[in-house]
Amino acid sequence: MTARPILTVAEMAAADRAAIDAGTPGEVLMERAGEAVAEAVVQRFRPQPALVLCGPGNNGGDGYVAARLLKARGWPVEVRALGEAATSDAQAMRARWDGPTAPLNGDLGEALVIDALFGAGLSRPLDGAAAHAAAALAARPAAVVAVDGPSGVPGDTGKPLGPAVCAGLTVTFHARKPGHVLEPGRSLCGEVLVADIGLPPTPSKLVENGPEFWLVRFPWPTAASHKHARGRLIVVSGDAWSTGAARLSSRAGLRIGAGLVTLYAGQDALAPNAAHLEAVMLKPFDTDLELEQAADQADAAIIGPAAGVTETTLLNVLALARTGAALVIDADAITVFRDDPEELFSVLDRDDVLTPHPGEFERLFPGLLKACPERLTAARQAAEKANAVILLKGVDTVIAAPDGRAAVNVNGSPWLATAGSGDVLAGYIGGLVAQGMESFEAACAAAWIHAEAAELHGPGLISEDLPGLTPLVLRRLYDER
Repeated sequence: MTARPILTVAEMAAADRAAIDAGTPGEVLMERAGEAVAEAVVQRFRPQPALVLCGPGNNGGDGYVAARLLKARGWPVEVRALGEAATSDAQAMRARWDGPTAPLNGDLGEALVIDALFGAGLSRPLDGAAAHAAAALAARPAAVVAVDGPSGVPGDTGKPLGPAVCAGLTVTFHARKPGHVLEPGRSLCGEVLVADIGLPPTPSKLVENGPEFWLVRFPWPTAASHKHARGRLIVVSGDAWSTGAARLSSRAGLRIGAGLVTLYAGQDALAPNAAHLEAVMLKPFDTDLELEQAADQADAAIIGPAAGVTETTLLNVLALARTGAALVIDADAITVFRDDPEELFSVLDRDDVLTPHPGEFERLFPGLLKACPERLTAARQAAEKANAVILLKGVDTVIAAPDGRAAVNVNGSPWLATAGSGDVLAGYIGGLVAQGMESFEAACAAAWIHAEAAELHGPGLISEDLPGLTPLVLRRLYDER
């Protein structure tokens, strides 16, 4: 398995040009693209009246191909054109279309609509008849198939500059674009089908987060493995009234495969934790120096879940940073540095992982999300600035490394919107890093497994369910390796 790249509009254009320069005519690529659209329509819909909206560029050319092929299969097809075809390849495909054509205006009726007005490369707002069409289709996305991307959704950002089509299915070519995986474009695309049109593999530092990317390096045990060899993870507990979050992290770290997980707690939190722990070990500490000494033999350490936004938490983070353990810093351990983020950045290493939600991200990187065109750029800049891996949570979770590598989760689950799910995610990351998995890939694997476990449960999920679902996901991955 190989990682599936996510390509910018410029990278996709370069891949097209490279194929053309290597001897594949543009008309052939356009025919393949239109054929992929027609095939997707036939596979998902019964024969019915279809309206193909064709723009003036190559996206419209793809639409003319799809219209011709659907008509050849007996579908009643009409084209609504937004002006004349403006590129040589689109003109050639327009000339091969022999069905009814009308200008794009007026009522679009109730037909199945194939949106081939503008592709991912559009960087200006829709206006005129195209904007009217987008508004008319808003109420029935299930009957809309977008070619390359919904018209009005920029491929590089997913953020419409004005009206935009909302589709139930998007057929794109060769690779997803950022606009397919980042909100709100992700939601406007509906299901995204990536069609192979014969372009050569295109390497990219941005990939879809899935097993294709990291499974080959997943830390499975061998016959010779023992608990000490499978990684030593420590988790720092909150105070007596805030112990549950760290236990969630601890259990998740154990379930993901860490051989030894130890929960470190202050004296007041020992009894509450002891009442709920079994395989996770429990040890006391009173000062940051004691924590530093305890963590010196650990492979990874998690701090932040319900730790408290206190001077004690800040000192404990700094103490852990002085050890050889890779750090997973979450929640309160992020917020505690809001007045001086540079103090945190100065002690981080490239194998440390920060797991902020957007609010916590803003506390460490004020104004960065707003200043960047999309959250992918923001996460990459943050990773470079912090010199650590950044996992920016959301339905379109982005994971970024200091060297520019990045991945976007495409399997987010709504069932994760429940208290404590982030604590489990931190535990997964810490458990994988403790086993020797490279931190960026560990964060990617953890985010994917987290969402898969949530989908296995579905409605009614609470965070306590997630660790117990982990073996089902791991079994599937183990069989697929």
